[in-house]
Amino acid sequence: FDILKKGEQDLLDVPYTVRRKHLEQLVEGTDKLKLATVKITDNASEIERFFNESIESGCEGIIAKDINSVYSAGARGWSWIKLKESYQSTMADNIDIVVVGAYMGRGKRARTYGALLCAVLDEKEGNYKTICKVGSGFSDSDLDFFLQKFEEVKRDTKPPQVKSVIKPPPDVWFDPLIVTEIAGDEITLSNVHLAGFGKVKTNSGLAIRFPRFIRWREDKSIENITTTEEIIDMYKRQRKTV
Repeated sequence: FDILKKGEQDLLDVPYTVRRKHLEQLVEGTDKLKLATVKITDNASEIERFFNESIESGCEGIIAKDINSVYSAGARGWSWIKLKESYQSTMADNIDIVVVGAYMGRGKRARTYGALLCAVLDEKEGNYKTICKVGSGFSDSDLDFFLQKFEEVKRDTKPPQVKSVIKPPPDVWFDPLIVTEIAGDEITLSNVHLAGFGKVKTNSGLAIRFPRFIRWREDKSIENITTTEEIIDMYKRQRKTV
């Protein structure tokens, strides 16, 4: 994440961008050691997108740093801000969604799936449209069982009844057969998910912010999962209560 000293050179009082360059010169990424991913921007939407991607990949959140900040041990002030996932759900209800793909994990999840791409049912079109990537809420036993659980529904290409424009696409696609219940903080506008696309805002779909796995729903068929119309209704009710 950071470097405080290089040889005999004290780096505490040099700007973060300079410290980062020293790190990049010293560290060659391997399976056991990698530089923390960095995004330099002053665009709030890009920061939010980067934050959500971090949560979906299994991380706790991000550290937002002033690019000119020095390293002040034990006293960050407003130069360093820790942004972590909120565990206070504000969505009115949990939703049932179908798993349509998965991303391979990193770190301790390197041998299994790190996040699942999920979709809701569009009853009018008879297809499934993505609404979120779920990477948190899973127990170690859930993670250990992922490869076996999804083996029978795994496929090389996107199922024709699944509508997705997400990039990068999942490493593995699944036939939409396995249903899961998730909680979330809120329903937000999205430029990467197609659930309710164009129904609330032109060229925007809807997504679940901070989705968290609750349980598998073996008792529920894919014809009875949450629909796009229900998601749109939840979004509108949510807006009225804000």
